[in-house]
Amino acid sequence: MAGVGGVVYDKDAVYVDLPASHVKQQEEEVRPTTELVQSLLDTHATLDAKMAASKVSLFSGSATLNSEDLEDQERFQEETVWDQQTGRSRRKVVFSDDKKQDSDSSEEEEDEVEDEEQDEEEKNDHDDDINKFLRQTREGSGPPLKKQKLEETPSELPAFADSEDELEKSEEDSEDEGSEEEDSEEEDSEEEDDQDDAEIEEEEEGSEEEESEEEQGALRWKDGLQQKATEAFLRQQEAAPNLRKLVYGSVVETSGSLAEEEEDEELGGLFRVSRPQNNKRVQADAMDCSRFCSKVSQNWDLQEVMDSIRDCFVTGKWEQSEDAATLLKEDDELFGDFEDLETGEVHKNQSAEDQEQLEINSEAEEEEQPLVQADEEEQRKQRLEKKRRLKECFDSEYDDGEATYLDDLKEEMQKQAELNRAEFEAMDDETRVQYEGFRPGMYVRLEISSLPCEFVTNFEPHYPIIIGGLSSSEGNVGYLQMRLKKHRWYQRILKTRDPLILSLGWRRFQTIPLYHIEDHNGRHRLLKYTPQHMHCGASIWGPITPQGTGFLALQSVAGIKANFRIAATGVILDVDKSVTIVKKLKLLGYPYKIFKNTSFVKGMFNTVLEVAKFEGASIRSVSGVRGQIKKALSTPPGAFRATFEDRLLMSDIVFLRSWYPVTVPQLYNAVTNLLLPVGQKDSWAGMRTLGQLKQDLGIRNKPNTDSLYKPVSRAPRRFNKLYIPKELQKALPFKSKPKQQQPKGKTPRDLQRPSVIREPHERKVMALLQALGTVHNYKTKKAKTAKHAKHKEFLQQKNQQEEVKSKRQRELRKKLYRAMGQTEKKSVRSSLKGNTED
Repeated sequence: MAGVGGVVYDKDAVYVDLPASHVKQQEEEVRPTTELVQSLLDTHATLDAKMAASKVSLFSGSATLNSEDLEDQERFQEETVWDQQTGRSRRKVVFSDDKKQDSDSSEEEEDEVEDEEQDEEEKNDHDDDINKFLRQTREGSGPPLKKQKLEETPSELPAFADSEDELEKSEEDSEDEGSEEEDSEEEDSEEEDDQDDAEIEEEEEGSEEEESEEEQGALRWKDGLQQKATEAFLRQQEAAPNLRKLVYGSVVETSGSLAEEEEDEELGGLFRVSRPQNNKRVQADAMDCSRFCSKVSQNWDLQEVMDSIRDCFVTGKWEQSEDAATLLKEDDELFGDFEDLETGEVHKNQSAEDQEQLEINSEAEEEEQPLVQADEEEQRKQRLEKKRRLKECFDSEYDDGEATYLDDLKEEMQKQAELNRAEFEAMDDETRVQYEGFRPGMYVRLEISSLPCEFVTNFEPHYPIIIGGLSSSEGNVGYLQMRLKKHRWYQRILKTRDPLILSLGWRRFQTIPLYHIEDHNGRHRLLKYTPQHMHCGASIWGPITPQGTGFLALQSVAGIKANFRIAATGVILDVDKSVTIVKKLKLLGYPYKIFKNTSFVKGMFNTVLEVAKFEGASIRSVSGVRGQIKKALSTPPGAFRATFEDRLLMSDIVFLRSWYPVTVPQLYNAVTNLLLPVGQKDSWAGMRTLGQLKQDLGIRNKPNTDSLYKPVSRAPRRFNKLYIPKELQKALPFKSKPKQQQPKGKTPRDLQRPSVIREPHERKVMALLQALGTVHNYKTKKAKTAKHAKHKEFLQQKNQQEEVKSKRQRELRKKLYRAMGQTEKKSVRSSLKGNTED
């Protein structure tokens, strides 16, 4: 329990000390600090009382009005009356002085004639009263209160409109009139009075028309149906529907419109100028431009009506920039002649004078021969020039302004080529070759030096020869580093040191690659075979080739094979010998002297110099004991001293794991199939692989004798007898103590019992006894098994009872502990209360 400043905390309970003498003082001191709340609390009069005591004046210098003056003028109200004869609802003005008289007279009315006379008299009285009231309000005696509309009866008939758009518009107008409060009270009263006068007159006229219609007959509504339908359709077309409400379902005024209304001009601080033309609702309900409203039907057979819309079509009079014929002429002048590539026909541009001349001479051309065409070479030059101009226009219109160095170089070369062509075009070929060399497409004669004679003697015209050029640096031969991957369609894997034919650049040659892979520590480890589905490195001896040059590898180019023959593909990475390829080397040695953890090992090295190179190297035994080479020994040569983590045995083998550098074989054998006789150029065979050599020569690998299975003959090992000291035997338990038992010798002859030979009767008796014993043993075993099963079931039942008992005891213990805890809490609380009272 802890307490601070009259507040006491007791576990989950909080006690606050509130003295009775300070409660009222604190309540008086606690006052709202907010000004709005303070003003509400200080209010002593209600809003109705304030409104009743307030006064208002509509104009400057006019008398003020209070609520008592307005109560005198509250003389009439509006009431809806259902007319059973006409079946229509009518609004009736009811004055407060005449309510009792109307109720008394309505009870006494019995006949229809008296009702009609009384209605006419009441209407006349109401008209006089309304005129007097309007005259008083115009004189400035004070504004009357707005008429109070009574609830309409459920039998009121719905209003109909000529179209849905008009009905929606009327609903929107009613909503807008209810929401807008910008007009003054004087204008509202005048409009309401005018509406009441108009409604009263309409009701009188409507009642007279209905009586006349009933007299004329029930079929009069069929007169002029066509005219009514036409007028209704025209009204529907002219009506401006609220498109926003049709699309979105409801129209909500935005904050911008409200802000504009607030910014309207005010007159005298009380009235505002109404500008319905600037209202967004009026603008939204304007004429729909997508509809064509034809107020007057047109007679399209008249020539004048047809001429009024003639310019709306293509054949009408258009401006010069929009006329189709003018635009076609401009296209002809811009693009000029063109050639139909399918038929070869040339279409020339014809000016207006040429067209007129052709029209005049059209009949004469049928009889005369066709005109001779211009020279073909001249036409070709003209077409090329036009294409060049069009390409320049296209490039200037669509190409970006950001030109790269390569684009500038191409443009410069193209300009230079055009200048050369224009300069040397008039020269003969011999003079032109001396200036600019041989052009593409010309026949040339080559002179090749140091060519083998077999190339000439075995030349085959039908066999194609590809001639290429090499730079001066590509004539050297050196080491190449490549990235290679076996082709997934090639069926066999590639083996290191097997010859491979590469097609690299302009050369085809045979070389011996070494495959390797780079480990995580940067070591290039030699691979015996290429990986199955990944890249590997390869080192070869071949011609110097630029980096990034691709190549493909074959194992043989002789003959035609049905299988896929591209063995691998790759790319050149480097052209130096910076990569050192290493392979694993395991050296073996045998200990010949052992001194605890130090051993002398021999057979691993041959000289003292080799041992000196590997001083400090880690070694290991076959049994897993690790060690280190310390120093070389003088005798025998190649022996050294090494230390190990544990004592070695004379039968252990010590080995050293090292890496040995491998040199790349220098083989570059160019493919010389062009020097072979005619018909044998596809049978060139280079260096064969080791497997092909063994197969051709019939050589079989000799197996390693150490790898062959042979019977193992081991001499039987004899172990010494286990010796346990006497002191240790005393400490051992009886079960582990050695039993000192003398071996039993042969029983003497006189002590041996002689064998008994039974009679047939004795045999039967013994057999019977054995059978009875067997049955007894079976019954005993069966009873024992049943007893064991019964005891097992008894134990299960006992265990279940124990579980139930323990569960019941746990519950009782919980109840007891809970009761003890509650009593302890009560005692603590009572002690706390005693302390507080103290």
